[in-house]
Amino acid sequence: MQGTVDGFSYGIVTPLVAFFMAFLGGALGLRCTTRSMFVTQSWRAGWLALGSAAIGSGIWTMHFIAMMGFTVEETPVRYDQTIAFSSLGLGVLMVGVGVFIVGYRGATGVPLFTGGTITGLGIATMHYLGMAGMRLNGALEYNTLTVTASVVIAMAAATAALWAAGRARGFLWSVGASLVMGLAVSGMHYTGMAAVSVHLHAAPGGPTGDSPASLLAPLMIGPLVFLCLAGVVVLFDPLMVMGRPDRLLVERRPGVPAHPPAADAVRHTLARPGRHMVPRDDRTPQTR
Repeated sequence: MQGTVDGFSYGIVTPLVAFFMAFLGGALGLRCTTRSMFVTQSWRAGWLALGSAAIGSGIWTMHFIAMMGFTVEETPVRYDQTIAFSSLGLGVLMVGVGVFIVGYRGATGVPLFTGGTITGLGIATMHYLGMAGMRLNGALEYNTLTVTASVVIAMAAATAALWAAGRARGFLWSVGASLVMGLAVSGMHYTGMAAVSVHLHAAPGGPTGDSPASLLAPLMIGPLVFLCLAGVVVLFDPLMVMGRPDRLLVERRPGVPAHPPAADAVRHTLARPGRHMVPRDDRTPQTR
């Protein structure tokens, strides 16, 4: 017997809130990824790690907010807490691998394709592992073609977002990229949900696990707090907001000047016609 599935039991509320969380996580993560490209190697890993955690937390929060609107008419839906946490950890890890590849190798060519693919697979893994944590009086069945389409959407969205992060063309450019990423991640989620059907079976009692309200709301507090803290970091770093640094930080290596010549130093090297300029510090009493 097939169950009656409803992914919008709260109407448009859960899709809108879910989209906003995906947009927020993507915006913070992409700004951190962009910022990592303007710092020395010693700081780059920290910015990339912050960006990976922001993207992963935003997408995970988006997924479970959307899942709060998922119901099956004939059976209650419960969730396994361990699998829910595992989906967050694995998703953040895989997103981090992709972000680090692009952060260190550049947002072009093979590194971009590899990083985008791994990041997209991380998004899809987070979604379907979270779905595996559902407990109900029935079995979930998936349409292979629709699942494949959802994974392709995730990989394409991740690749486009990482490419945009590497362009670093300012705040509005990043907002546009984050909007696209939020729409694509939400589209991936609801495409994946469209692939689901529930085959009901008789079982004594109700399914084991926690209800969505008792489990998901407390679980989302941690990622939400983290996203707020990451937002504070972005707000207090003007270079991340503007999307371009006042000057690039240069690593101290032989033959590479730490700073460009100052304008005053250049002016002092220009001699007047017919006169020889003597450096101020090198003049003797006889030359004054």
